[in-house]
Amino acid sequence: MQVKERIDRLVGDHAARLSERLMAHRAQLFPPDARKELRRFTSGEVANLLGVKDAYLRKLSLEGRGPQPETGPGGRRLYRSEDILELRKLLEKGTKTPGTYLPGRREGDHLQVITVINFKGGSGKTTTAAHLAQKCALDGYRVLAIDLDPQASLSALHGFQPEFDLLDGGTLYDAIRYDDPLPLSSVIRKTYFTNLDIVPGNLELMEFEHDTPRALAVRGGNLFFTRISDALAEIEANYDLVVIDCPPQLGFLTMSALSAATAVLVTVHPQMLDVMSMCQFLLMTSNLLGVVADAGGDMSYDWMRYLVTRYEPGDGPQNQMVSFMRSLFGDHVLNHSVLKSTAIADAGLTKQTLYEVEKGDFTRSTYERAMESLNAVNGEIESLIQSAWGRG
Repeated sequence: MQVKERIDRLVGDHAARLSERLMAHRAQLFPPDARKELRRFTSGEVANLLGVKDAYLRKLSLEGRGPQPETGPGGRRLYRSEDILELRKLLEKGTKTPGTYLPGRREGDHLQVITVINFKGGSGKTTTAAHLAQKCALDGYRVLAIDLDPQASLSALHGFQPEFDLLDGGTLYDAIRYDDPLPLSSVIRKTYFTNLDIVPGNLELMEFEHDTPRALAVRGGNLFFTRISDALAEIEANYDLVVIDCPPQLGFLTMSALSAATAVLVTVHPQMLDVMSMCQFLLMTSNLLGVVADAGGDMSYDWMRYLVTRYEPGDGPQNQMVSFMRSLFGDHVLNHSVLKSTAIADAGLTKQTLYEVEKGDFTRSTYERAMESLNAVNGEIESLIQSAWGRG
């Protein structure tokens, strides 16, 4: 006679075993007292980021101006991410066009809050949010990344393992809960990227989904959808840009993030099932946000765009799906797409992004094609940010 297992105990046992194995894996990659560190950037990479010639960086170095690079193998000049920011500040002082090297907010510019959403897992949402936040930080913007997904993949990418590092809280939930919320500044962590801070996530975020119906029943009114924007108001002077990685469902967390947003980025994998799923997601989003708007929520955005991710240009059905989306949504689909790439996938295996890994770890053409695709997408988004500030 077959003995039936209790699913709660089975799942609990599997979770404990997996957690133990992950902890061992992390200890192997990063000893307990280690923090993730960002690699050094070659002078060629830094010159590209700054939009100057490598020879000019060499000249600055020889004149003793700005940070001095380290000398790596083969005499290569290497810079840290904080050196890149120092160079930006130095070059900005001498430029005739303000914002050339430090493109962030000026007086009168509003904080940009970009909410990255999709209803279906596997659309590249977290990868998109991570690469966008990191590239904007490298480009001189002051960036805050918020991991709103209880699965916390964005946090793990930045060296925070939710089940080990956040045992006593430390997520956005602490700042948006209904009873005794903490200041948002108390849960912001520095990352190893200069100019990029993060609010990590973990399963505790789900408490907001459970608390909100009770709060609405007891207090009535519309308080849930202003929680994130109210928390951001406390720290907005410190940042140019906030990137929020939302959970892949349309709950109170996502609706509060959409209410706080000034811009929305919807990631889409160009397959029929994914686009059908997105259709349902958009219908639900429209209905729910309509209710929020009727209750007084601000639903005006600077922009909303669809980003095609994991795109394979040689795939006929995918090309048809992209053409179909462009014919339907026109300019609301970003011109550039994120290519499906083994370089991006392989970097993720070691909890890194393409901006972190060493170029030499990959086939040159694979790396360069993926990097070109990401930079084109992020450049297009940065142009939208500048346009929202009345520039560009």
